[in-house]
Amino acid sequence: MEKSVVLPILGMTCANCSAAVERSLRKEAGVKSASVNLSTEKATVDLEFKLELPLLVDRVRRAGYDVAMGEATFLLENLSDNSDALVLEKRIKELPGIYKVQINLSNSLLRVEYVPTEIEANELTRILRELGYKFAENVSSEDAEAMARKREMVLQRHYLIVGLIFTIPLFALSMANDFGLLPGSMAHSSWINWIMLALATPVQFYVGRFL
Repeated sequence: MEKSVVLPILGMTCANCSAAVERSLRKEAGVKSASVNLSTEKATVDLEFKLELPLLVDRVRRAGYDVAMGEATFLLENLSDNSDALVLEKRIKELPGIYKVQINLSNSLLRVEYVPTEIEANELTRILRELGYKFAENVSSEDAEAMARKREMVLQRHYLIVGLIFTIPLFALSMANDFGLLPGSMAHSSWINWIMLALATPVQFYVGRFL
């Protein structure tokens, strides 16, 4: 049975980004077609048969991007034993849009990671109640996708600031050396190259790793 899955993609900035996500998704067996809309930052994946959601998320991450995730936690009051927990985990995983389910039997805590374009937290709440569970819920009323994109913006801003802190002095030092603005003893000393290497290293291996 064919099915479509919509994934909210994080980290795309240009047409090449959306093309890279499309190519990666199409490589997964069972994917009939994949189309990424850069303006809405969403990927629509048509499936030939049902696929585990983590497989599609992994394909997006292999391309260097991520999928916006929501998270809901429930403190269950009537979770009896391990077999009960396994049955509940199986029922939750059968729902569309579920990425990961974790149940801690010692404190009866249920944690669900989900794709907000496929399922919403209030739907999880409704289903748990229909299954007969009583719980204290900790589900944010704020839009899960918007929260994920907000976190991404904060992270990108952090990397930008770190990059500027090291890049600006590196650029100034390099230009001053190239145009002979440094004192002769400094311009011809080997340690000037070591300083530039020290400034370039965090940009290359820390900032560049995530951007």
